[in-house]
Amino acid sequence: MKRSAIHLTYWLLYLLLRVIIEYLWVKGVVTTLPPVALLKGSILASLIYLVPEMLFSYYLLYIGLDRVLHKTRYRFFYFLEILLVLCITIYSMRILAHQLVAPLAYLNQLPLAPVLGAQRILLLLVDNIFASGLLLAIEFTRRQLVFKEREKELIKEKLSAELQLLRNQINPHFLFNTLNNIYALTRKKSEKAPEVVLKLSELLSFMLYKSSVDTITIQEEIRVLEDYIELEKIRYDKRLSIRFRKEIDDPSQRIIPLVFLPLVENAFKHGVSETRFDSFIDIDLQLKEGELFFTIENSVEKKERELMSGNIGLYNTQRQLELTYKKHRLRRSSSLNTFKIQLELNLLSYGKI
Repeated sequence: MKRSAIHLTYWLLYLLLRVIIEYLWVKGVVTTLPPVALLKGSILASLIYLVPEMLFSYYLLYIGLDRVLHKTRYRFFYFLEILLVLCITIYSMRILAHQLVAPLAYLNQLPLAPVLGAQRILLLLVDNIFASGLLLAIEFTRRQLVFKEREKELIKEKLSAELQLLRNQINPHFLFNTLNNIYALTRKKSEKAPEVVLKLSELLSFMLYKSSVDTITIQEEIRVLEDYIELEKIRYDKRLSIRFRKEIDDPSQRIIPLVFLPLVENAFKHGVSETRFDSFIDIDLQLKEGELFFTIENSVEKKERELMSGNIGLYNTQRQLELTYKKHRLRRSSSLNTFKIQLELNLLSYGKI
């Protein structure tokens, strides 16, 4: 709700409360006027009293309190200024009671206390403190809520920028590795080079036009993996044994793009490419009722295991998951000649961090 609407609602409710209190009080004091006349008089009196109360409240909200809280050098004098304005407000209300309220609202039937009567001044002091204090509480609460919303938006923008940066880090890294593969094939004048270029163009098309969206279907993500694997198969020929098992109950289930590619790329770069003998990569992907299980295991030389654990692709994947999914778990394990990554991901927890 906008600030003006909140303030208008507050003053209407306060006016209603003031009319009720004024009517109940004046009914016991003025006995010569009928109830309808007393009600009209109570409304008019409340409106007259409301003007100085509103002026004091907004002075306190936008001028007086701001000076006291933020300008420490003259804080004592600003505090005295607030007291002076409050005294002027109460005195003006007592003058209004004698000059307007009594003759106009109650037709001079209201018995008047002295202008500076202690009892009436104390009551008006309570009225002003209540009216201005409640307004301040409402306004500060509204500002706090606005501040929290703004803070949430800034955090969201920051996380979105970080997420995009992580994706941008993946793309050049992948492109660099693939171009190296094409370069090696062209040096050998291999007939496979055109096919590699075609596969690369398909992957780049996906990265340029689809990977920037928040989510894609699991079917599209699998297609990217299959294209990448086919591209790498061209490079390794029979040196490499790849198994990719899929068990998907809902191919239309959505997932953030390129979440698996860094893990597969990691297996090729630090596992297969550094292995001197026959290599293998086993990939197992299961999706059931929003629960995803992804496992990739590859052969690896002993000296490469530490490099794989600290790879930028693994860090990027972990960070993307932290920024987008509440429920996820990424585990790494290794044996003498193998390295394994296991990912457990609840796709239904997207955006609930």
